[in-house]
Amino acid sequence: MKTLRRTLRAQRLALPPAERAARSRCIARQVVHTPLFTSARRIAVYLPDRGEVDPTPLMAAARAAGKRLYLPVLAPIHPRLLWFVAWDPDTRLIPNRFGIPEPPVSKRHRVPARALDLIITPLVGFDDKGTRLGMGGGFYDTTFAHRNRHRHWHRPRLLGLAYDFQQVDTLPRRPWDVNLDAVATERGMIRWPAGAGRTGMIT
Repeated sequence: MKTLRRTLRAQRLALPPAERAARSRCIARQVVHTPLFTSARRIAVYLPDRGEVDPTPLMAAARAAGKRLYLPVLAPIHPRLLWFVAWDPDTRLIPNRFGIPEPPVSKRHRVPARALDLIITPLVGFDDKGTRLGMGGGFYDTTFAHRNRHRHWHRPRLLGLAYDFQQVDTLPRRPWDVNLDAVATERGMIRWPAGAGRTGMIT
């Protein structure tokens, strides 16, 4: 998996900035009119790093529609848990232990994952069953582990943003892996029904 991660990350970084921005805008257009996005009121996003799809166009659309935005922060009580904190363009950001900017966090201001409607997540790769390949830290699998324990969950939905070339044939799926509900690429939205062993539908 390390070799695959290196290969896909290198492909992301090889995109010229102008092309990366154009592809990110195209991906945002695939999302903004879907029920997954329009019905969500509380949406977690991310700040792009190392060539990831830039969610800034989606963030602008969400704010224009009156939605509330949140950023993930590293929970101080657990090495692999994410909390979520409200964000707007005036929010002060500080680097976390990985050097990634995040809002200052306190128990008073944090929001649990289950209180959100939609999580927009970066990824390194994904396959045709909605298995997500992340950076290998296990943060998303730990944070959303309740989705594997509860069969009839309703939220939050997990939406990955990816370039076309980040789709791979098959990823090994471990018991603790949390599947995506959908991925948006330049070609459209790929959705998966709930449950493992799923086949994606491109729309």
